[in-house]
Amino acid sequence: MTEQPVFSQLGFSDQEWGLLVGLPHAVLTAASAAESDGAKRTLQENAAGLEAISTGRESGNWLVTEVAKELVSRVGDPDAGDELPALTPSDPEAYIADVLNRAREAHTLLREKVDEGQAGAYTHWLVTIAEQVVTAAPSGGILGIGGDVVTEDERRFRDELSAIFND
Repeated sequence: MTEQPVFSQLGFSDQEWGLLVGLPHAVLTAASAAESDGAKRTLQENAAGLEAISTGRESGNWLVTEVAKELVSRVGDPDAGDELPALTPSDPEAYIADVLNRAREAHTLLREKVDEGQAGAYTHWLVTIAEQVVTAAPSGGILGIGGDVVTEDERRFRDELSAIFND
C-alpha cells in the first residue's frame, strides 16, 4: 500500500498544493524585484527571504510547517549553507502582478479549505517573508551608506500583498 502525499493528507489537490508551496518563493522574488538595486543587495535579500522561509519549518502551524519543509527541500536550506541565485525577472512589474494574483488565488483557496487560524498563519508568514526581503538591504546611498531601508516600490508591494489577505 502506498502512502498518500502530504498535500493529499491535508486535503489539497496537487495543483492547490503547488500554488501554496510555490507562493513563498515567488513572494521573495517579487519583493526583491520591486526595487532594482544590484546583485549584491539582491543576494542579501534572497538570503533574508530564504531564512524567513526556512523559519516556517519551526512554526506551530501545521500548514506553514509542511509548506516550508517542502519548499526548503526544493530551493535549499540556509542552515546547510545553501544560497539562492540572484534572479531578476525580465519584466518585474508583470511578475509582481502575477504574484499578487496568485496570492489572491491562495487566499480564496485557504478560506475554502482551512480554518481562519491556519489561513492567517500562512498569509502572515508570506507578508513576513516580504518584509524580511524588503528590509534586508538599503537601496540607494553611496557605498552602502544612506539610502532608503524600504523604498516606495518595495513598500507598495508589501502593502498590496498584505491588503489581499486583509479583505
